[in-house]
Amino acid sequence: MANMAAPMRLSGLARRLVNEGLLNEEQALNAQTAAKEAKQPFVTYLVNHKILASADIAAIASQEFGVPLFDVGAMNLELAASGLISEKLIRQHNALPLYERGKRLYVAVSDPTNLQALDEFQFNTGMNTFPVLVDEQKLSHIIEKVLDKTNEQLDNFDDEELDDIDLGPDESDLSEEKADANVDDTPVVRFINGILTTAIKSGASDIHFEPYEKKYRVRTRIDGMLHEMKTAPVALGGRIAARLKVLSRLNIAERRIPQDGRMRLKLSKNKTIDFRVNTCPTLFGEKIVLRILDPTSAQLGIDALGYEEDQKQIFLETMHKPYGMVLVTGPTGSGKTVSLYTALNILNTG
Repeated sequence: MANMAAPMRLSGLARRLVNEGLLNEEQALNAQTAAKEAKQPFVTYLVNHKILASADIAAIASQEFGVPLFDVGAMNLELAASGLISEKLIRQHNALPLYERGKRLYVAVSDPTNLQALDEFQFNTGMNTFPVLVDEQKLSHIIEKVLDKTNEQLDNFDDEELDDIDLGPDESDLSEEKADANVDDTPVVRFINGILTTAIKSGASDIHFEPYEKKYRVRTRIDGMLHEMKTAPVALGGRIAARLKVLSRLNIAERRIPQDGRMRLKLSKNKTIDFRVNTCPTLFGEKIVLRILDPTSAQLGIDALGYEEDQKQIFLETMHKPYGMVLVTGPTGSGKTVSLYTALNILNTG
């Protein structure tokens, strides 16, 4: 008896479109196969190739899966949670994170059965994902609008030479998943590189990345005082945090507890800057503080630190004692770390 080939299976939405008479089975199978080969969502393929109208698909999907159709035009898109996911994944799945509720992330999709998008978004954010049904044409328009606005705002700063910055040799050792998450996030990479280099040139001791309800700002501490340096789109906060956490070897999926890490910035062949990185959860996202640790500052010598002569002698005598402890106190940016690094450098060089 001849073996019969197993029939190809239609997805839930494709089957419903056939049952409603909008497609015959052959059309549905062909479209499903072609969408897979083109690496496009099924609904996106149908609409782009003018096989079906997006409004008809949305109405059928809403009836079939009991998901109400969401009017994305009524939402303030500046508050969309698109910053949690890279532009690459948003475009790949034609899906857009809309808003967070605790550990839930609501994602705009044109096909509620697009489980691959929901699963990948869940994996990258560590949040439980839930579909929000949106008309395909409206969804594509909104995605372009959100991403274009984000990238436009990011490009509004002087970014000469920022592509050539080397964030340490360890970046090449990042896991494949983390590397993939950043490969197409060039605007965020350039934004962060610009912040780091400007902060170093201005003599800052700390960089504060601070999310708020309606804005995202970056401040630097110079001579003990915090100064606002730059602002970014609110939706970008998640992508900035993810990039910094990847570079610092932190868990990008964990956003409920503080984390500590380190990263290194190679400005040139002979110039390297270390950063101590601390994250802290807040109501509107993760606040991240980078402490700039410039090893060359310890090479200035104790005479460059501004000590009075009697203070300098006490410090030098104390550091050469074989026992005891040196306790250095003072406000942020007063030179505690530089003083101790200078002492170690003096002891190491004799």
